[in-house]
Amino acid sequence: MFTTYVKPSSELRNRYAEISGLVNTNNQVIITNNGRADIVLINMDDYKKYEEFIHLRYIDEKLAEAEQAAADPDAVWYTHDEVFGRLRDKYGYDVQG
Repeated sequence: MFTTYVKPSSELRNRYAEISGLVNTNNQVIITNNGRADIVLINMDDYKKYEEFIHLRYIDEKLAEAEQAAADPDAVWYTHDEVFGRLRDKYGYDVQG
């Protein structure tokens, strides 16, 4: 579980090692500027998990859009060869292997 620390930007400048230590022990640090939240620091492992989550969410959204488009009775369908032919033409190589 995260513990959240709030630190002014001057702390980041003056006490980087301490703040880095907080972040690297699975905490998050909110850096303030003039008393207002400005940025959040998280460690690289948590950042990678966040990136993966965002990527999977994007894929889920695109799949939902594709399912909705496929449900349209006027949807245009392409054969396997047509799809890969278009990809081959667009990217200039054999995308099948």
